[in-house]
Amino acid sequence: SSTQFPDASNSVVKVGGVEKPVPAAINDDNYLKSTFVSTVQKRGAAVIAARKMSSALSAAKAASDHMRDWFLGSGDRWVSMGVISDGSYGTPRDVVYSFPVTTSNG
Repeated sequence: SSTQFPDASNSVVKVGGVEKPVPAAINDDNYLKSTFVSTVQKRGAAVIAARKMSSALSAAKAASDHMRDWFLGSGDRWVSMGVISDGSYGTPRDVVYSFPVTTSNG
């Protein structure tokens, strides 16, 4: 969706067997703020164009992963979940936003 805004700041990747923050591994802020954002925003349309079918399975997998993290906990992994805002990150209070969170104990 063109309204999504991917935030790689809490992402990690293994490079040569060593975990590194994605921004450090990519080392290109311009890419992360432009090309990466645009690519993520258009990925649904790209899947449909390439496969000639809906990306519904991808959405179902995402929903399944979300429920798993919610019920079983995400451990040390940061995940995004809809949370009622307390004003963090400059968002208005009492509005549901997707925030980076860790979950535990259901």
